[in-house]
Amino acid sequence: MTPSPEDPVEPLVLHTTDSHVAWLTLNRPSSLNSITPDLREQLIQKFRDTSADQDVRAVVLTGTGRGFCAGADLRGGATGGERIPGDVARTIREGAQRLIAAVLDCEKPVIAAVNGTAAGLGAHLALACDLVIAAESATFVEVFVRRGLVPDAGGAYLLPRLVGPQRAKELMFFGDALSAPDAERLGLVNRVVAADALEKAARTWAERLAAGPTRALALTKQLVNASLETDRTTAFAAEAAAQEINMTTADALEGVASFVQRRDAEFKGR
Repeated sequence: MTPSPEDPVEPLVLHTTDSHVAWLTLNRPSSLNSITPDLREQLIQKFRDTSADQDVRAVVLTGTGRGFCAGADLRGGATGGERIPGDVARTIREGAQRLIAAVLDCEKPVIAAVNGTAAGLGAHLALACDLVIAAESATFVEVFVRRGLVPDAGGAYLLPRLVGPQRAKELMFFGDALSAPDAERLGLVNRVVAADALEKAARTWAERLAAGPTRALALTKQLVNASLETDRTTAFAAEAAAQEINMTTADALEGVASFVQRRDAEFKGR
């Protein structure tokens, strides 16, 4: 008998590593990869593990089946009963926000290969990644308003930084589905490709990143992620500190040597 997506025999997050690229695949296709607490915890741990794994130099996040991620699985959540003050805030802090933070804090560049619907938490999971490649058939939906909810999973933090406050409000106030081409025009998506070309496009970019100077990329990611929250003096100081740290790496020495010797650099991720 073929195990169901909920069967412990079949992992909720598929994980393979190839050519120094970790592929993390959400594996609940029957529910469009909606996120349960178990899946969330597995995915957080996978990001922590890949962040620390020296053999991994880039990460691709995608989903099985027709959907990338339809958001949080609300079917198991009770809507009635007594609720202790602070329960909701605590659930958000310890749940969706931890997941988004795990992506943002991953020390390796992360590519979202969005193969289908990315809604709510699923949309924010994609947008937290460093680069987003989407299939032409993919859609992005700020679904919260449709349920009478406030956006969570870092949405009100991520969206204005990507498209500005006015566009972010439009997306969140109306909750309309956004096609992949429209998402690309707004700046939410880096590239849109045919569905059958998605894996190849993600692999090409991921392998290019995996061949790059891993520590320099990690420090660059930190600088860019912090840039919109700091003043110029702080940003410039962080930049100088990052350069100081990076110049101790073997890849930085190799990069300089290859320039002087007029050859291609061969980075080792060290």
